[in-house]
Amino acid sequence: MSAPPAPYAPYHPADDKTGGYAPQYLPADPQGGYPPGPGHAPYPPGPPMGAYGAYYYFQPAPYPPGPPAPGMMMPQPQQYAPAQPYGAYPPPVMVQPGMPGQPPPQVAPAGAPQAGGWMTIPQGIPNCPPGLEYLTSIDQLLVHQKVELLEAFTGFETANKYTVKNTLGQKVYWAVEDTDCCTRNCCGPARPFDMKVLDYYQNEVLHFNRPLRCSSCCFPCCLQTLEVSAPPGNVIGTVEQDWSIFTPQFSIKDQSGNTVLRIEGPFCTFSICGDVEFKVVATNGSQVGKISKQWSGFAREAFTDSDHFGINFPMDLDVRVKATLLGCLFLIDYMFFEKSGNKESDRPGMF
Repeated sequence: MSAPPAPYAPYHPADDKTGGYAPQYLPADPQGGYPPGPGHAPYPPGPPMGAYGAYYYFQPAPYPPGPPAPGMMMPQPQQYAPAQPYGAYPPPVMVQPGMPGQPPPQVAPAGAPQAGGWMTIPQGIPNCPPGLEYLTSIDQLLVHQKVELLEAFTGFETANKYTVKNTLGQKVYWAVEDTDCCTRNCCGPARPFDMKVLDYYQNEVLHFNRPLRCSSCCFPCCLQTLEVSAPPGNVIGTVEQDWSIFTPQFSIKDQSGNTVLRIEGPFCTFSICGDVEFKVVATNGSQVGKISKQWSGFAREAFTDSDHFGINFPMDLDVRVKATLLGCLFLIDYMFFEKSGNKESDRPGMF
């Protein structure tokens, strides 16, 4: 039988041989607590001690857990998907980057239109300026000018806007004129302009620049020109008006200044219940396409300058030349079919 614990002896400084820094260990209380210090109440008993001496640990509950309370969910064991064989996962979807800060839209399967009726961009086209991949798979474009109600009712000249589509009616480009109000209303159809051509991702893929020039045959040294850039800042072709008295004549030149195609227009460019055609002629004199101003109905023709155009070219033609022909279409629209104050300004020949 063990001896009873030693009685509590009060601490006295004279009995401390360490100068007052030695810890004072108090004997344990048989009831599970510790004796109080001078002037203090007894300490309550501590938690039960385990089998490892003075180190405490929590004893597991002696009974199994009961059913969950009403409204509580029991945790389910984590499930893992079975392992997949190599190559079973689908490849990542590759998309063309869009505007900075905007999430790129989903790319539709090949041959299917994208959201909003846009044409799917062809992939893997070598040696092609970015954004001109659309032109590699088409040989015809339709250009529709947007009706401006303010211009139709008041004659106040507004910036022209166009939608470029393929033969299936899918949108290919969106073109908008970039000019100021004074230039449009003071210079009329002869105004200089910058035309921005945007794709589905709102990227500017083409830029047309028309300087201020004279279109009359009386000034052969200052005829119309249009510069085509893709991407903006990189000139890929030019359109130059040739001096002529009776019919409109244009030269389509590449980035080196060589003439690759010619445009021959009719003597009368009045659109009276019919189409007006400008022939696209090769250097050997054979016709390879055409630019046509289509009859868009009496109301559009009489009260607005919202015109419909079409352009045909060979399928295997260089995309840079195709883009230059598209720029020539806009130049022809401003020279012969753009109204000033809702009044026709057309005339026979180039007078």
